[in-house]
Amino acid sequence: MLENIQFANPGFFWLLLLLPLAAIWYYFKRKEETASLKISSIKGFSSDDFLTRLKPLLFLLRLLALAAIITALARPQTEDISSKTKTTKGIDIVMAIDVSSSMLARDLKPNRLAALKDVASNFIRKRPNDRIGLVVYAGEAYTQTPITSDKAIVLNALKSITYGKLNDGTAIGMGLATAVNRLKDSKAKSKVIILLTDGVNNSGFIEPQTAAELATEYGIKTYTIGLGSNGNALSPIAYNADGSFRYGMRPVEIDEGLLKNIAEITGGEYFRATDNDKLEAIYDEINKLEKTDIEEFKYYRYEEKFRSWALLAGALLLFEWLMRNTVFRSFI
Repeated sequence: MLENIQFANPGFFWLLLLLPLAAIWYYFKRKEETASLKISSIKGFSSDDFLTRLKPLLFLLRLLALAAIITALARPQTEDISSKTKTTKGIDIVMAIDVSSSMLARDLKPNRLAALKDVASNFIRKRPNDRIGLVVYAGEAYTQTPITSDKAIVLNALKSITYGKLNDGTAIGMGLATAVNRLKDSKAKSKVIILLTDGVNNSGFIEPQTAAELATEYGIKTYTIGLGSNGNALSPIAYNADGSFRYGMRPVEIDEGLLKNIAEITGGEYFRATDNDKLEAIYDEINKLEKTDIEEFKYYRYEEKFRSWALLAGALLLFEWLMRNTVFRSFI
C-alpha cells in the first residue's frame, strides 16, 4: 500500500508518539471503565469470559483509526516525473579534412585517413545536439555535406570520403575558407571549425592567413590538428604499373607554425597527433572544450492517496461503534 509513496506533510507522524501513551493510559484505567459490584460470592453468576477478554479490541480499533487519520494528515501521494530537454546554445561545427595522398601514410593504423574517419565518427556520435558539416580538401576544396543535425547523413558522408576525388596537394587556405563559407551565415551561438592536415600549404589561391582572418571576422573559432608521427613515415612515393601506390619512407612535414597561428588568430587551439591514441584524445578534448548548454524541464504530477486512509479510519470507528453498541453493550 505504501509502495512508491512519499508524504507531503511527514511532520504529522510525530503524532504517532501519542499512541503508546494512550495504550499505557488505557492499561491503568481499563478497570474503571466497567461498573463493579462488590459481593461476598460470585457463585450463581454466569460470566462470558471470552467476550470480556475481547473488550480491549474496542480501544485497539480506536488506536488504529487514529493512526490512519495521522497517516491521512501526512498526505501520502505518488509522484510522476516527466522531463524534456531543450538545447539553449547550439553549436555548428564544420570538420575540414585533408584528403591528399600523404593521408594514406601508415604511421597511424591502418593509415592516417582511415584512423581519422574512425575517430571523427565517434566524435560526431558524441554531439547529438549540434549541427555538423564536412569539408574535404587536397589541391582544392569542396563541401562533402553542409551543416545538418541529421547525424546519419554526416556519418555516411564521412564514411564515403576517399583519396582520389581531388587533385593532389594541400590547399589549407582553400579548405579553411570553404569551411568558413559554410558557417558564415549560421545563427548558432557558437561556430567551430576543426581543421586537420598532415602537410604544408602548397596549393590553392587563398592564403591560410587570409582564411583565418575571415574566420575571425565571422566569429568562427578554429581548432587545428597536425597529423603525423615525428621523423619519417611510410608514405606513398610513386605509382606501380598497376596504378597502385608504391610506399617508402618519407619525412613528415607539417607546418606547425601556420597551424598554431590559425588557432591563435581565431581563438582556438593547436594539437599534434602522432598516433591513433593521441588523435582520439584530441577529439575527446575538443568535445570537452565545446560544450552545448542543455536546459532540462521537469514536470511533476502528484496523485493524492490520503482518501483511502481517511476512509479506513472512518470504517474502523464505525465498526468500533457498532461493536460497542451491540456485542459489547452489556459490558459497558
